[in-house]
This record gives sequence, structure tokens and C-alpha cells, in this order.
Amino acid sequence: MSLFTTAVHSGHLPPKPGAPSNPPIVTASGWSYEDMETLDVALGDENAGYVYARNAAPTQEAFEAAMTAMEQGAGAAAFASGMAALHAALVVAGAKPDATVLAATELYGATQTLLKSLSDNSGVDVRRVNIRDVSEVKNALAHLNGGVLLFEILSNPLARVADAPALVDLAHRRGLRVVVDSTFTSPYLIQPLTLGADLVMHSATKYIGGHGDVLAGIVVARTEADAMALRATRKLFGSNLSPFDAYLALRGLRTMPLRVREQNANAFRLAMWLAEHPRIAQVHYCGLPGHADHATAKRILREGGFGAMLAFDIKDAGRAEIFTFMAKLRIAQRIPSLGDVATLISYPAHASHRALTPDQRAALGIGDGCVRLSVGIEDVNDLMADLEQALM
Repeated sequence: MSLFTTAVHSGHLPPKPGAPSNPPIVTASGWSYEDMETLDVALGDENAGYVYARNAAPTQEAFEAAMTAMEQGAGAAAFASGMAALHAALVVAGAKPDATVLAATELYGATQTLLKSLSDNSGVDVRRVNIRDVSEVKNALAHLNGGVLLFEILSNPLARVADAPALVDLAHRRGLRVVVDSTFTSPYLIQPLTLGADLVMHSATKYIGGHGDVLAGIVVARTEADAMALRATRKLFGSNLSPFDAYLALRGLRTMPLRVREQNANAFRLAMWLAEHPRIAQVHYCGLPGHADHATAKRILREGGFGAMLAFDIKDAGRAEIFTFMAKLRIAQRIPSLGDVATLISYPAHASHRALTPDQRAALGIGDGCVRLSVGIEDVNDLMADLEQALM
């Protein structure tokens, strides 16, 4: 079944086994049953019926079922945000005191902060590795027996590409579990679980929802045991997704293949145009033939797809020049998010990577003239014209 068909037809759940024929009364926080015997059964076995919204609810489960089908996993858990989803994924994967998390050096700024918190407050041994250097990863893994490997398929904001199949294989040989943040790629471009990853996480706020009107996260597991552990963790953390946000995420998922296909096409054309622009020093986009990770992207991502995220460096620009450029934009919206049907632009130095020092950002290749662009579905010629007038 194609991804589009899966998205349209997934998310319709059959009744729970043993559920009462007469539906219970639904309240804001849970379900009221007509008789105590039925309630007793539901309280003892969540598969027998819904009881409390923090535990499980039908709209969230519909969204989880659709994402499970999309990622070709065994089960999923939806969360109130992408960061809540990532935290739960790390916990279930084994990020506990004295355990090692081998993390990519290039990660979303809030993920970096989360890892520091786990290291400082929970005793997790967090180590960094250049995920794009397979030899360096192999050397780092040689000293480990177990733990967690964490990386993003496309890094934020420079969209560098991780060789997911090779990394998963290396990690599993040393007994590490693999958590992949696939937010930038979406299930349309790659399904990490089919490559052997243990858990794949998305900030569903982005390409899954797609319309800038939902805050959500989701983790899909390769095994049912991990899916059950994710749901149990969510229940204890209280980080469950609200029913309405689950509805919005499921609605967005049904058009995700159409949106992402158009966004990818627009991003490719914009990257090619920017690469020739006299005001641009460098374009960071793996779809460009001269990009260092172009071959890897072609091998692991869906044919013809390189993502809709790109970054570019404006020549001789610092904070003041970038602020002036962004203020002049008329179509691209100044919002520190991504994956929207609208084109969004952000300045990593004061948004996603604000918590890092200038030296830390420079070490990652994020200069003061770097701008991140999440390309939407507008007419690409209009986007070019908007960028052109702002660069003048």
C-alpha cells in the first residue's frame, strides 16, 4: 500500500476486545460506565475499555495507528510535544544512570540541552561523535557494550545526512539501541525502523501536522514491547497528547505525502537558485550535486527527495544584517518552526541554537550569517522574488 493510501485510510480503530456494546459516557477526563462490573474490567485491563484520558483515548490511538502504519512499526505513543516524545524514547531505549548515550554532535539545540540535563542530573554518560564520520563512530562504539545511539537523519540547521543503515548496523553489533529523530525527513522520505532502528521519533508539530496549528510528538517502535513501554512511560510522565491535537495531527498526516512532495520540489529549485546568487556565500542542501552528503542522501532517501529544509550563509553578514534581511521578507514568515505549508525562516543563532555559545555554534559550522529556511508550498517564483528583494 502506498504512503498516501496508508495516510488516508489509517487511523480508524476497531472496537477494543471485550469492550461493552453500550458505549460509556465520555467526560473531559475519562469515561463513565453504566455498571460497576464493566468498570472493574476496564480498570483491570486497558484493552477492555477506556477509563482515563491520561492512560489512553481513541483519537490519540487513531493517530498512533496511522503513524505505526506509515513507519512500518509495531506500535506507537503520541505525546504533547516533540521534546516529550524524545525524552520518553531515550528513557525506553535505556538512558539511565551510568548508561551511555552516544549522541551526534549536530543535534537540535533543545535536544542538546536535554542531553546535558540527563548528564548533570540523572547520571547518564553522554558522549559526542561526528555522526557523518563512520570511522569515528566505529571507534567510539569500540569502547562500548550497550547503551543508546541517538542521531537525526538530516541535521538542524545545516541538513547534513547521517548514513542511517550503516550506523544502525554498527550500533547493534555493539549492543546499543538506536533512537532516530526523523522530524526533518518525515515518513515520506525514509522509514528508519525498516533499516533496523529501534525507535523513531517525530516532532509532529512539523511535517506530520503540517499547518502550524498543533503541538505534538510521536514515537514509533519496532517492537510491541517497546511500544508498551512508551505508553507506560507517557502515562507516568503525564505527557499525553490531547484529543483535539491528536485529531489535528491525524488530519495533517492524511495530506503529508502531497505536501512534502511539493515542498521538496520547491526546496530543490530554491537551493539551485540561491547557489548562483551573488549575495550568498554557501547553500547547505544535500540535493545539490556538490554537497558532501549528496551521494548518501541519494542512497538512503526516497528517490528524488532531499528534504524541504535548507540553510544558507549570506556574504559578510552578521546579526544586524540578518535582522534587516529577515525584516524585509513579505512571504516567508519569521517563525522558529518548520514543516508548515507556509515558508518559514529562522535565524539559528537566536532561535534553535540560542543556548549555545558563539564558539559552540562555530564548531558546528553555524556562523552569524547563517539563515534556515523551511520551504512551503507557495509558488516557487514568488518565493524567489521575495528572497531577491530582501537580499537587495
